[in-house]
Amino acid sequence: MHHHHQEQHFTGSQLVRDIVIGMSDGLTVPFALAAGLTGAVQDTGIIITAGLAEIAAGSIAMGLGGYLAGKTEVEHYDAELKREYEEVELFPEKEKQEVKDVFEEYGLSKQSTTLLVDELTKDKDKWVNFMMRFELGLEKPDINQARKSALAIGIAYIIGGIVPLTSYFFANTAQDGLAVSCGITIICLFVFGYFKSKVIGQPPLAGAVRVTAIGALAAGTAYFVASLIS
Repeated sequence: MHHHHQEQHFTGSQLVRDIVIGMSDGLTVPFALAAGLTGAVQDTGIIITAGLAEIAAGSIAMGLGGYLAGKTEVEHYDAELKREYEEVELFPEKEKQEVKDVFEEYGLSKQSTTLLVDELTKDKDKWVNFMMRFELGLEKPDINQARKSALAIGIAYIIGGIVPLTSYFFANTAQDGLAVSCGITIICLFVFGYFKSKVIGQPPLAGAVRVTAIGALAAGTAYFVASLIS
């Protein structure tokens, strides 16, 4: 009897990671801000205005951070690629030895290693690409990734940030808004933490509890500090 083996690894794209980053902070930071302001003021208009301003600033800051990270990755790869081409040109024997070292780590015989090295180093581009991947551990990044990351993180932050503020638009008092906001946001944090952990292959229930606890702790601390000060 043949058993069909299906490998299960996390192959989530950069888009998934960016959405997780943006949504995680978007749910947590505006929630903590709204809770903190509720501990100090009773005007829902002030809380809504401050919350929307924070969401706008936070989405830009987070998006810019994603953009700069993407640009830095591309620039780093290009710099290392240029350096690797120079080393292959100036120190070919040393670079060949480094290729041999990589193959020997996988237990190949010296005869097989020599044959593979001779074949690989006939094509300089393939040689350099091999060194980039197996010596430096670098994959060629998407040149458009910086822009995609900025957009995904920013939009996810806005969506996440709107959740804890929604109740304040309909509440008569800030305390009423906070009570509903806590319920909605805690549920969203739990669901988000569950699916995030499931996607990346971690225990989903533990991940849900962890994400929810962090959000609740941040909001509770902000509310407590603001109440003390006011």
